[in-house]
Amino acid sequence: MAVTEETLVHTRNSHVAAISRTIHVIIFNIPLKRRVYGLILQADMTVVPYKDKQGSKKQQVASMFDNISGKYDFLNHFLSLGIDILWRKKAIRQLKKDHPKQILDIATGTGDFAIEALALNPDKVTGVDISEGMLAVGREKMKRKGMDDRIELLSGDSEALQFEDNKFDAVIVSFGVRNFENLEKGLADMQRVIRPGGKVVILEFSKPKSFPFKQLYNFYFKWVLPKIGNTISKDQAAYTYLPESVRQFPDGESFLQILEKVGFKNTQCKPLTLGISSIYIGTK
Repeated sequence: MAVTEETLVHTRNSHVAAISRTIHVIIFNIPLKRRVYGLILQADMTVVPYKDKQGSKKQQVASMFDNISGKYDFLNHFLSLGIDILWRKKAIRQLKKDHPKQILDIATGTGDFAIEALALNPDKVTGVDISEGMLAVGREKMKRKGMDDRIELLSGDSEALQFEDNKFDAVIVSFGVRNFENLEKGLADMQRVIRPGGKVVILEFSKPKSFPFKQLYNFYFKWVLPKIGNTISKDQAAYTYLPESVRQFPDGESFLQILEKVGFKNTQCKPLTLGISSIYIGTK
């Protein structure tokens, strides 16, 4: 069959029309574009401790904290020059007027934040963590301090809490949400277990923005802290993961938007120490 000029014109027009539709989808179909790029971005930006190993972020985080559990408390205070203790105290004071009686400490680790919460005189503080190594250190600490009758440390997934709805007067987290595999899922489950009118208080690292403190902080966080942390902990990934995970974390207003998206109201962000960390507050 001979190819006529009319056939060529028709074929060309068909191709032009197909290309035009494709361009229209790419440029104007913003929701689709966001969904596609969002999936790519999410995959590319997932920060894990052990890049050369298999396993989900959740599995790797649990393994990392198991590895460093014996040195965790010392390194926390040493690398922050003890400022982390003051940050926890200030975060707990955000709940002073609420008088919570049942408190849940998410990603409790060795229980320092749970211990600080006793200043509120609750009936009970329940701590949950995925690292058995950290919990073992924490349980020994509670026994040594005579606090194991008021603080219970449980093994559990912070993104799939094994508690009924509306159980706790307050949920607290210190330096834990940054390690969630699915941030929105974890925050939504916190919202589920808080009673109506209850609060969430989250203490997390953030990124300083003012010159020259931002530059000094970034130098310390990227070059100094990992070398000291990795040397003392004997884990070559843990304290390299820390600054990487902080850089990836959506701090400030971005984090407040996520809190509101999962159902929290009256959200606030209170930067600490020139923005090194921040306290986030929300009400159910």
